[in-house]
Amino acid sequence: MIREREAGAQSGGFMLIVLLMMLALSVFGLVNSARADSAFGILGSVAVLLVSAVSIAGLTVVNPNESQVVQLFGNYVGTLKKPGFWWVNPFTMRRKISVRVRNFESAKLKVNDHDGNPIEIAAVVVWRVVDTAEALFEVDNYENFVKVQTEAALRILASGHPYDAHNDGQMSLRANITEVAELLKREVQERLTKAGVEVIEARISHLAYAAEIASAMLQRQQASAIVAARFKIVEGAVGMVETALEALSKREVVELDNERKAAMVSNLLVVLCSDRHAQPVVNTGTIYQ
Repeated sequence: MIREREAGAQSGGFMLIVLLMMLALSVFGLVNSARADSAFGILGSVAVLLVSAVSIAGLTVVNPNESQVVQLFGNYVGTLKKPGFWWVNPFTMRRKISVRVRNFESAKLKVNDHDGNPIEIAAVVVWRVVDTAEALFEVDNYENFVKVQTEAALRILASGHPYDAHNDGQMSLRANITEVAELLKREVQERLTKAGVEVIEARISHLAYAAEIASAMLQRQQASAIVAARFKIVEGAVGMVETALEALSKREVVELDNERKAAMVSNLLVVLCSDRHAQPVVNTGTIYQ
C-alpha cells in the first residue's frame, strides 16, 4: 500500500525573488548580447530565460486544511500539507485534496431487521481524509467509496439487530441509540481504513417501519403500551387492597371472614382497575342471602 509522506519543498517567496532576478538578468543579458552581436551570449540568456519561465510553474499555494499530492512522471513524490507559499519541481503534477471534516448522509434504505420486518433506515457519517496517498491511489474515487461502504455497513447493522427488543437484555435499533451508533462507527471505519479516511462520528438519522407494516406495528406498540399500563394499574391496585385490609384489621373497624375479604377484594379490584367510573350499588341484604 502507498503510504503518505511529506514532499520536499522550498520557500515560495524566496524562490519567487530568485526567479524574478533570473528573468531580469536574462532579459538584460539578451539585450546586451544582441547589441554586441554575441551569439554565445544570446543563447545563454535565452537558456536562462527559459529555465526561469519554466521554474515559475513550480510555485504553488497550499491553503489551510488542504493538501497537495505531488507526482513526478506517474510516481508518488510526497504530499504538501503545511499551508503557505511553496516551490516544488515544476515538472511535477500537483493534485489538491481537502482534509476538512465532512458530512455524509445516506439515502433512506429499505432493509429487513433481525426479525425480518422491513424498515427504513438512514445514517449520518462525519469523516475526513487522514492519508492523502491512500485516498487517491488505493481506491478509485474515495468520496464515492465512502458513500457505498457506509450504506453497506448500515445494511449489515440493520439486519443484525431488531427494530424493537422483545426480550430483556436484547439490543435494538430504537432503544440502544448510543450502542448502535458506536457499532455503526466501528463497522464503517473498518471498511474505510484502506481509503485513508477517519470516521469521526456515525449515527442513525432516520429509523421507521416500512409503510406496508407501519400501521400493524403501531397497533402492536399500542398493545404493548396498554399491557404495560394495565400491569402497573393491577400492581398498584393489589397494594392498595392489601393496605386497606391491613388497616381495617389493625383498627378493628370490622371483622371480616374469608368470604367477606374475598368480596371486598373483588369489589376494590374492579373499582381500581376499571377504565370507567364505578357505579355505586346499595346492598340492602347480606352476602349470605
